[in-house]
Formats: sequence, C-alpha cells, structure tokens
Amino acid sequence: MAEAHQAVAFQFTITPEGIDLRLSYQALSQIYLSGLRSWKKRISRMRNRVIKGVYPASPSSWLFVVIAILATMYMRSDPSMGLIAKIQEHLPVSSLFLSVQGQTMLSVLVFSTLLWLSLILTLRFCLKLLLSYHRWMFEQHGRISTTTKVWVTLVRLLSGRKPLLYSYQTSLPCLPVPPIKDTLERYLESVRPLLSGPGFQRMTVLAAQFENSLGNRLQRYLKLKALWATNYVSDWWEEYIYLRGRGPIMVNSNYYGMDFLYVTPTSIQAARAGNTITALLLYRRKVNSEQLTPVSTVIPLCAAQCERMFNTTRTPGEETDVLQHWQDSEFVAVYHRGRYFRLWVYKAGRLLSPREMEYQIQRILDDPSPPGPGEDRLGALTAGDRVPWCTVRKQYFSSGVNKRSLDCIERAAFFVTLDDEEQGMMGEDPVGNLDRYAKSLLHGKCYDRWFDKSFSVVVYKNGKNGLNAEHSWADAPTVAHLWEFTLATDAFQLGYTEDGHCKGEVERSLPPPQRLTWDIPVEVRVLCVCIKSQFILTEHVTRNETANKTSFSNVGQNAINGKHHSKQRTWGNSI
Repeated sequence: MAEAHQAVAFQFTITPEGIDLRLSYQALSQIYLSGLRSWKKRISRMRNRVIKGVYPASPSSWLFVVIAILATMYMRSDPSMGLIAKIQEHLPVSSLFLSVQGQTMLSVLVFSTLLWLSLILTLRFCLKLLLSYHRWMFEQHGRISTTTKVWVTLVRLLSGRKPLLYSYQTSLPCLPVPPIKDTLERYLESVRPLLSGPGFQRMTVLAAQFENSLGNRLQRYLKLKALWATNYVSDWWEEYIYLRGRGPIMVNSNYYGMDFLYVTPTSIQAARAGNTITALLLYRRKVNSEQLTPVSTVIPLCAAQCERMFNTTRTPGEETDVLQHWQDSEFVAVYHRGRYFRLWVYKAGRLLSPREMEYQIQRILDDPSPPGPGEDRLGALTAGDRVPWCTVRKQYFSSGVNKRSLDCIERAAFFVTLDDEEQGMMGEDPVGNLDRYAKSLLHGKCYDRWFDKSFSVVVYKNGKNGLNAEHSWADAPTVAHLWEFTLATDAFQLGYTEDGHCKGEVERSLPPPQRLTWDIPVEVRVLCVCIKSQFILTEHVTRNETANKTSFSNVGQNAINGKHHSKQRTWGNSI
C-alpha cells in the first residue's frame, strides 16, 4: 500500500478549518515527464510520416523547387507556361489583404508545391516499375547482363540516401495474381504423388470443370481485390492459416530461437535478463523511430510485419482469434516460479539502465512469496485448444482482478520467463542436452510460457536464453533479425563487468516489480490441470515412439492413414 500512496499526485481532506490540500511533487514530476515522453514520440511519428509520405524525395527538396521557380521568374521566364497566372486569378484571397507581389508569391508557392508533388508521384511510380523487374534472380554469378547493371544503377539513384524502415512501402509493387491455368497445373503437380492413376485422372477432370465454371468467376473477384489491396492474399493467409486454427498453437504454430550455442556472456540469470530486456527495448525504440535500415537483398523487402512486433497479443475467439496491438507499453510481464509480475522499464521518461534492470529482476528472483491457488498453471490456457480458452476468458477474465492482471500481461511489451532449469550444450551429452534445450524453448512445461504474446523471452538459471514466438503476426526472418540484434547488442555493445553483472548505475529508490493477483475459480484450475496432463501424456507417448525407434516413414504413413495424427504432429515439431 505504501507504493500506492506514493503514486497519488495530490489529495485533499475537508476539515472544520477548511480544505487541506497536499501535493506530491514527485508524482507530478513523473506524470509530467511521462507526458513529455509521449509527446516526443508523437512528434517523432509525425515527422516520420512526412518523410515517408514524400519518399523517394525529401522534404528539403520542396524548398529547392520553390527557389528554382522563383529564380526563373526573376529572370523574366515563366516555367509554368501561364499556370501561375491562372492560379493567381483564381486565388480565394482578396486583393485587399495581399499586394500584387504577395499574390504572385503565393501563386508561385502553390504551383511549386503541385509540381513537387507531381515529381514525387512520378518518381514513386518509376521506382515501383523498377522493383517489378525479376530477371536479376536468374542471372549467373559473374555474368550479369547490361540490362541488370543499368537496372541496379537506376534503383540506387531513385532509392534515396537514407530511407526509413517503412519508406519503401508505397513504392513496392503489388503481388500479381497468377493465371488460373498455372494455379491448377501446380495443384495437379502437387497431388500427383498422392493419387493413383484413376484418382489422378478424376482430379484432372474436376480441375478442368472448376476452371471452366466457378474458377473463372473467382478469378475475376481475385483480380478485383488485387486492384486495391497491396497483397491480395496476406489478410486471408493470416486469418485462415493461423488465426482460425482451433488447435493448440504451442507446438503446431509457435517456433523458437536459441542463444549462442558455445558462448554464454554471463552465468548470472538476473544480469543476462537485464541486458536482454534492455537490448529488446532498444530495438523497439529503433522500430518506433524507424531508424532501422530496410532489409534488402537486391531489392527492399516489405517491412509491414515489424509494426506488430511489440505490445501485441493473440486473443482467442470462438471461430477465429484476433491480433491486438497497442501503440506503446512501458512495462514487461515476468513469470517466475508460478508467479506473475509487472516490471516497469521506464522511470521519469527514461529507459532503465541494464544494471537497474538486473536489480529489478533480482528482486523478483529473491521474492519468497508462493503462487496463488491455480496461478502457477495459468499459462496452460494459452497452450491448449483455442475454444476452451475463449470460453474461460469470457466467463472468468472479463472483469475484476483477473481482467486487470490479464490486461497487464497482454498489454506488456513482451513476456519474460525466468526459468529454474539450466539448458544449453553442456555436460557429457551435448546432443541430448541440445534436444532438451530446443524442446524447452518450444513448449517448456506448457504452463511457464505465455504462448499468445507476440514473443516470450526465456532466461535460464545458468544464463542461457532464448525466445518463443507466436507465428501469425510475422514470419521467422522478422523475429530472426530482432534476435540477432538482441544477442549482438547484449554481448558486444552493452557487455558485462568482470564479475558478470550488467554495467551502469542503480537508483535504489526504484519501486519494486508489481505482483499480479488472481482469483482463479476451481473450474479454471481443473482445465489447466487437464491441459497439463494431456501434454504430459503426449510427451510420454512421444518418448515411447522414439524408444521403439519409430521411423519417419512409419510416422508419415500413420499420418496419411489418419492414425495418431496429433501425436505425430507434436513429436515432429518437438524434434
């Protein structure tokens, strides 16, 4: 309660002598600095929006166009071929307010702005045409054609010097719709190994009937959508491939990333967590300010998936899940020994230093309080089927203390698990330990991760770390770039002291991490135990299959025959 009283900016009481007003200048200062940080971010977003809106030109190029037009007008030449005079005649400004020279100057500014915008649209259209060129992919190494060399030169000239992360988005070509004939040919080629002779002939007849009837009409609808959508398939792919899946996402959709295999920068768990969290938040700052260089091979790649990297969660639904994203979050959610904490990562508008992050994490590790009834197994809800999780969420997590705590997890920048186990390639069985390390990152104990978050960071007792990522919001290369930056920043930029602790100073007056509280009814506890039991049973069957030396061919045959499908799927993903 002491922290709650300190958070009150002002309070007043009415006494017989009058009103007793007390101000907490520290709390008011925190509110002011937090608001200042928020406004700085808004101004930064507005500035980036302007820079992106005029790309591949720059805002300063507008001034160059204006000066050029004024210079030609000064030399008694009209580059507008009479348009400036026409604009001056139709200006909705009375001559009482502006002199003749003022009206001429305003007309020149209007014409220069229109000319500048026309040049931007022309450059953007040319860049989009250039990025639609694909022959460079088929060039032999060391034998680049003259056409491709000219193309590379033009792309570099039109790309600008310092593009922001999302600068290319409006210049990227739209995904073309393939002809229906090509689609059906590829389909028949894919099913040919699965069908017998008569079955394949029947499928060929059905494909021809589809092309001549319903297929052509659907193709017209698809082309109509492609006219206004930058990618005619991305929204459908996200919903029908990922969000509409009703099975567990734990091993069927989510994937993982590992730490350095042979190097561990520090064996202190709190220190590794402190640097890892700091590096991730530094990456988020670069994403928000769009300072990251767009990923490019020869041509730039779409960066739209970076938008929902942080402050994002997958919310369960009855028929389809929904991805929720918040603009900002000043805290992360932390799990340790069955308990959940909210860790504030900013104070007075500044990001905590790595040493302060370590100090706060160590507070969580040293907290002796036990988990509440059912709290330690709560994460299993995100590991099971989606419909039961949706039902439980609506019934027991839509109000009260459960809703507040759940909101803290879902609105967090990301999720952190402080694991009690030691993992990595160690000991006399490095291959077996590597397998256990991978399985731990993929599913853990099924209740010590929050699989709905965009990604969850796992920090082990011996300093190893890793992450588990939800798949629907982005593909693996996007998360791989994030994780590569995190590991490199952790080891080579932030670094550690000689005794393995984070660098920086600690402000001891930091408020402790906030413990999240729950009121979990018996029905929810039973469901969490059932999910955990089902997970253990699947793991047991998996080990038996492996011990019996079940081959990949046998598992694949069982899957085709419809036998043990769920076991094979879990086993294959675990491996």
